[in-house]
Amino acid sequence: MVIATSDFKKGTKILYKDQPYMVLDYQHVKPGKGGAFVRTKMKNMITGLLHEDTFRSGEKFDSPNLEYRDMAFLYEEDGIYNFMDQDNYEQVCLNKDQLGDATDFLKEQAVYNLLYFKEKPIAVNPPLHMVLKVVETPPGCRGDTAQGAGSKPATLETGLVVQVPLFVNEGDNIKVDTRDGNYIERVQK
Repeated sequence: MVIATSDFKKGTKILYKDQPYMVLDYQHVKPGKGGAFVRTKMKNMITGLLHEDTFRSGEKFDSPNLEYRDMAFLYEEDGIYNFMDQDNYEQVCLNKDQLGDATDFLKEQAVYNLLYFKEKPIAVNPPLHMVLKVVETPPGCRGDTAQGAGSKPATLETGLVVQVPLFVNEGDNIKVDTRDGNYIERVQK
């Protein structure tokens, strides 16, 4: 599939210099003299580095042929994280650098979406919301909210620390937004 600069939208994925890039922002510019061009801000989907470039209007790019696979997280051993493909039961091992921020949300047996480029995993996407258990949090005291302290830190089973309301206690399950790591609600199990 070929993608022209006129097809650019936020989130469009293109193959540029043999690497997959995601368009973060773009601007069509038509100067008074000369041809129109597109000023683009992109993110390399492998390295995560931001890149700005200018392309002639109508320039075409190949689609990076990315593939998404649902995989269950099995276990971590010596800094190597093991996942299993839900369809063919193949196992994949990734290191902490390949996981990025997803390490804050790794829970055994949970299913994650792995992004593949040229048959190699390049990114791990956790579900949008995850239910995680609170393993440590100070007790909330009556009257604390009078001083404006309506939240407290809580350490979750994955090691992530989030701000939670005072009524959340150790052992509670809470729903967390994986995009920003914020508390959503307490969940009864």
